[in-house]
Amino acid sequence: MAKRNNEHLKISDALKEFIQTNKLEKGLDKVNVADAWTKLMGNGVNNYTTSIQLERETLYVQLSSSVLREELSYGKQKIITMLNEELGKEIIKKLVLR
Repeated sequence: MAKRNNEHLKISDALKEFIQTNKLEKGLDKVNVADAWTKLMGNGVNNYTTSIQLERETLYVQLSSSVLREELSYGKQKIITMLNEELGKEIIKKLVLR
């Protein structure tokens, strides 16, 4: 049985503690990265995005347009920086466009 604390705790602090205790950070990072991609890239890119996967520190994005893939490949570092800023921590170190 879990130990009960009698001190008052903010709900955000309790959730952070729960996430750390149960080692859920990696799973939440995967969801947050996909949401950040959708938010930052806009409808034009999202219409051609078929898959987004985060494995270790590499983000794999599958695109259905070879022309768009080529265009985005020129700004990979900028995309990585934007996504990391949106997430508030450095999760992505490498971006692979497929």
